[in-house]
Amino acid sequence: MTLGTVIETRLRAEFAPLELTVRDDSADHAGHAGAREGGHFHVTVVSSRFTGLQRVARHRLVYHCLSDLMQRGIHALSLDTRTPDEH
Repeated sequence: MTLGTVIETRLRAEFAPLELTVRDDSADHAGHAGAREGGHFHVTVVSSRFTGLQRVARHRLVYHCLSDLMQRGIHALSLDTRTPDEH
């Protein structure tokens, strides 16, 4: 199972998203010093779990869900977190 698939599986289980995309941008960062430390990912999550939360709080929820992967596999994570009304 790829790291992108693991990320997607965890986010689906945690947030029951209406929309979820996980894009692996690691190839775009080849040769970058941090590329050896893990992958670069962009994630878009649309979930009602974000209703009433500011952007920082939403991102904290996602980081908490993926916290162990941030230590062993994810070097950079770009997030777009929205509620269904914002989508």
